[in-house]
Amino acid sequence: MTRLRPLTRTELSGNQATLWDDITQSRAVASPESDTLMGPYDAFVRVPDLGRHMWSWGAHVRSTSIEPRLSELAICIVGAQWRSDFEFWAHAPKAIDLGIDPAVVDAIRDGRTPAFDRDDEHVVHAVTSQLLAQHRVHDATYADGVALLGETGMIELCAVIGYYCFISMTLNLFEVALPAGEEPIWPR
Repeated sequence: MTRLRPLTRTELSGNQATLWDDITQSRAVASPESDTLMGPYDAFVRVPDLGRHMWSWGAHVRSTSIEPRLSELAICIVGAQWRSDFEFWAHAPKAIDLGIDPAVVDAIRDGRTPAFDRDDEHVVHAVTSQLLAQHRVHDATYADGVALLGETGMIELCAVIGYYCFISMTLNLFEVALPAGEEPIWPR
């Protein structure tokens, strides 16, 4: 059960309502069962000045030069690292739809190193996993990342990783519930 009582649109102040409208016009994040926001967005509208920056950061990291398939791979790695049920639930299907092998997604979920058929996925996995686990990236891994993504792409990948760490922390701190009928991925 979530720690934050879900707010409805009618309960919000002016700035909160404006942010709600902006978020819901750009993303399908409203719960189909109720007039509430899913995921981290309910927390965002509670502090609209900060929430607008977080929402804007998210919009930027969803439109980088990195191929969406690789961004979704990185997001799944972050979600698994943080054991963020909602994050992984929301992004694993997107990664698969964009071409990530379901066996790769399963391995990430289970904390195993996947067997990659694609070199670009191996590189993004190595950069993301090393940064999250070791708080650094080996020189050879960094060089592989720059060769694949360029310096700009590496900055963008770092932003994707950082943003989804923030999102995973938000989801975990407030124990944001999965949609009705969905089971947690990791035991508590």
